[in-house]
Amino acid sequence: MNNNKKVPLWRKTVYGLGTGGGNIFSQIGSAFLLSYYTDTALMGAAAIGTMFVVCRVFDGVSDLLMGAVVDSTHTKWGKARPWLILSGPLTFLGIVLLMHVPVSMGASAKLVYAYCTYIFMSVIVYTIFGIANTAMLPLMTRDPDDSTLLATFSAVGNNVIGLIAGSAITPLVLYFGWHWASIFLGLIAGVLILISGLVNKEIDFEGEAAADGPKADEPTLRQQFPSVMKNRYFWLLLLIGVFSLLMNANAIAAQTYYCSVVLNNPMFMSTLIVAGQAPGIVILLAMPAISSRWSKQFFLEIGAVLLIIGFVICGLAGTNTTLVIIGVLIRSLGAGPLLSAVFALVPDVVEYGNWKYGVRSEGLISSAQSIGSKIGMGFGSGMTAWVLAAAGYDATLEVQSAATVSAIQFDYTYMGAIFGVIILVLVLLTNVEKYRPQIEADMAAKQ
Repeated sequence: MNNNKKVPLWRKTVYGLGTGGGNIFSQIGSAFLLSYYTDTALMGAAAIGTMFVVCRVFDGVSDLLMGAVVDSTHTKWGKARPWLILSGPLTFLGIVLLMHVPVSMGASAKLVYAYCTYIFMSVIVYTIFGIANTAMLPLMTRDPDDSTLLATFSAVGNNVIGLIAGSAITPLVLYFGWHWASIFLGLIAGVLILISGLVNKEIDFEGEAAADGPKADEPTLRQQFPSVMKNRYFWLLLLIGVFSLLMNANAIAAQTYYCSVVLNNPMFMSTLIVAGQAPGIVILLAMPAISSRWSKQFFLEIGAVLLIIGFVICGLAGTNTTLVIIGVLIRSLGAGPLLSAVFALVPDVVEYGNWKYGVRSEGLISSAQSIGSKIGMGFGSGMTAWVLAAAGYDATLEVQSAATVSAIQFDYTYMGAIFGVIILVLVLLTNVEKYRPQIEADMAAKQ
């Protein structure tokens, strides 16, 4: 079997579109769900913020379990691919259920419904998709350059679909309401994920008769789990994911209120979504060239610095929309690497774990990115909700208090700069790529 077999360009494209399909839920969850709960379903911001955080406890368990499930799956379709296919229709169902809170219910009943549907979509469905989709990357190719290129296609597809969906959600809701908007968005997300699962294949199974069960020398979960827990880069990936998505989710959730409360212009949200994602797509295209000349770590360091600069500019802008757009553009150039190069580091961490501890575990190590992103997304949205509650935000008021306006402004700007500093420190510690030459030399010697 040729483990260095490259993935065709058209499959890379489909894989990227599938990743983008999953990002549709991320856009809804980070940018619009809190606003939907507080302004449409008329639920308390503090209660929703607590729900976002409580569900993260279940997420941490479900991600590790799903990683173990992927590692122990053996079918003719592969290890991760069957789960990726399953996540397509489940994503459609989850998005539709999520945005259909029965407004006629009492406050407690609505909160119970929100808990049930959010746990189903975020803890179960998005976990299946996130782990399976991330695990597909090291399973589709083990060529380092090709895996970087595949990760780039994934990140570009993620950003392009996210940009289109994020820009379309506000007008869709304004003209058609959340009922039809959720059906349309859920259908697009589910179809993109399903096509990716049906089209892409894992190298261990393509062109060969797959075994019906595990190989005799394949490590068990009892062997895999301790080795992954000892892998420091697993924890660094997890923490970078936490703070990157914490920064991103908090900024996007606060952006909705920033546009409507601080700038008094809700439609400006679409402009900021474009400014917040389009430049990231451009810089992502440079990732293969930068990582081949320098490293993915260097790419991440640039991203963290640009994040800090962008958020500070937004903080200094006040209500100057031109300066706000400039700050968001710079912030986007930094967020692009952080939300893609970390994904590209997963194969490096997998190979490091195999080299260091003699145990290979794509599923469990892929769970680091999933766990980190969902913890960050939950706490980010929860943080915005708590800031609103603490500042006395009231959705029924046409004009909010000066304290509420100031709190929203700080949350949207300088809070992100603080997270950017933390991310930069974590990135400086993630030097796993320096082991790649030794890993390849040792593998060649064994062969």
